[in-house]
Amino acid sequence: MFDFDATMPLMAVQFLLLAVLLNAIFYKPMTKVLDDRDNYIRTNEAQALERLSKAEMLAKQYEEQLANARRQSQNLIAIAQDDAKKIGATKIAEAQQEAQAQTEQAQREIDRQKQEAMQSLEEQVDSLSRQILEKLLGPELVNR
Repeated sequence: MFDFDATMPLMAVQFLLLAVLLNAIFYKPMTKVLDDRDNYIRTNEAQALERLSKAEMLAKQYEEQLANARRQSQNLIAIAQDDAKKIGATKIAEAQQEAQAQTEQAQREIDRQKQEAMQSLEEQVDSLSRQILEKLLGPELVNR
């Protein structure tokens, strides 16, 4: 069936030569391109993951800084409110003391005017009493 002559080894040599030629011309450049592409994809993917992790880390840091800033601002607001309440309480106390002092001053003035009025009225009552007595009894009896 098979004839083993010189054509078979020649075909085997042609086949091996074709395989070497295809490997040198086609397969090696193609595998180099595929390897380069695979390396490019791997490096880009690694860089993307690295950038993503950096972005997540930065976002976390910014969120922490924002939370700290909010806490600090809330503390400052609370301190300012406490200070405002203290100042308000102090001003109210001062105003009440001033109002109390003015009220006491006005009361003293009223009491003084009342005393003066009473003294004036007593003098007028004494004068009127003398005049009545003089009219009733006469001026000679009253002066004694």
